[in-house]
Amino acid sequence: MKITLESTTKIVELSHSEVANGLPARIWEGETEDGIPIHCYITRIAVAEDEPRKEQFEKDLQTCKTPSAPIEAIPTRLVL
Repeated sequence: MKITLESTTKIVELSHSEVANGLPARIWEGETEDGIPIHCYITRIAVAEDEPRKEQFEKDLQTCKTPSAPIEAIPTRLVL
């Protein structure tokens, strides 16, 4: 499966008693290659240290869109 994602300004806190207690996650919105809308909770994203375009990646990572209404409605604290 392939997906296309775009970062949003929405950040939530993931809580689980054993794994992710208080872990912040940015919500990314997108779709599958068949056009099915999806959203993902991203806690970490990186490129290799020796990636020559690392600086550009980090700059692009600062660009975030306003989340859609359904994503905006997700509570800022999620218990998994």
